[in-house]
Amino acid sequence: MPFFREEWGNPSSSYRFGSRLKKAIETAREQVGELLGAHPLEIVFTSGGTESDNTAIHAMVRADPAKRHIITSAVEHSAVLTFCRELEKTGFRITYLPVDRDGLLSINDLENAISPDTAGVSLMWANNETGVLFSVEEIAALCRSRGILFHCDAVQAAGKLPIDLKNVPVDYLSITGHKIGAPKGVGALFVRRKAPFTPFIQGGHQERGRRGGTESVPLVAGFGMAADIARKKSPAFDSKVRPLRDALENGILTTIPQTELNGHPALRLANTTNITFQVIESEALLLLLDQAGICASSGSACLADSADPSHVVAAMKHGSAARQCVRFSLGASSQTTAIQKSLSELRAITRTLVSHVR
Repeated sequence: MPFFREEWGNPSSSYRFGSRLKKAIETAREQVGELLGAHPLEIVFTSGGTESDNTAIHAMVRADPAKRHIITSAVEHSAVLTFCRELEKTGFRITYLPVDRDGLLSINDLENAISPDTAGVSLMWANNETGVLFSVEEIAALCRSRGILFHCDAVQAAGKLPIDLKNVPVDYLSITGHKIGAPKGVGALFVRRKAPFTPFIQGGHQERGRRGGTESVPLVAGFGMAADIARKKSPAFDSKVRPLRDALENGILTTIPQTELNGHPALRLANTTNITFQVIESEALLLLLDQAGICASSGSACLADSADPSHVVAAMKHGSAARQCVRFSLGASSQTTAIQKSLSELRAITRTLVSHVR
């Protein structure tokens, strides 16, 4: 709050109270670096995960203009998929790797997709709709052995899983503030030292010339504090949240007929469950859940205004499952009482909707 209300100078200025703000930014850079096991100078502040993803892919394709092939997956966040589709319009070749019924990626498929003109690989750490985890360590090692740049979207994973980039050879990694309790509108991109980089947003000399534009000091400072808190609390996140998630998930699957889990049973984040409610359209279910005070979604919040089915579940399963899925996300503050209320409301709502279908 002090940086919103009192410390209002420009951190790029040479006057005294401007330099104080610069110190706050560098403190936040150290805090975000510690969360990721990265050197502070490898952290570039951005406006969020979308800008970080776009910037990383931009850096990969600019590193060697002769290489015009990008490998990603069919279940990436729209920040990656939309950017890749735009690259296709300019002549780039994009390989969208498939996933199996559990949402898992085949390393053999990735290895077979790599070609001499591959500029880079962009694959997520944890899926934002199902929580399914990709084998980032194995992917990074493969890319490094083939001399291919690797970007990882870790927006969902940061603060929920241990990340130590000293031991995982990722070239670029994206995170965002609001997923770990920071203000919305701030994120970061890890750029490994010596990884090729061309700024996506051109402007002044901010961020050591890697991202133009006056820094939003309040957001950056909040991001740093949130990263520090997340680093300290992340070891206990799984043990606290997973039992609650499992209670909700098992309660749905065992007491509500015609339900099915979307995603691998074990290789997932501790806080996410994605369930198909067969014969029930997710739109109707979500509307009634919202009226009962329960927040859920049918996919990414970034696509909440879209009538399209979940592209993630559609890539995993054929048929109508993509229009009948609901994602529930828990956090460190979730309580058993919320799980119990959600199950009670879900049973009543699904009975009502199924009776109308019949």
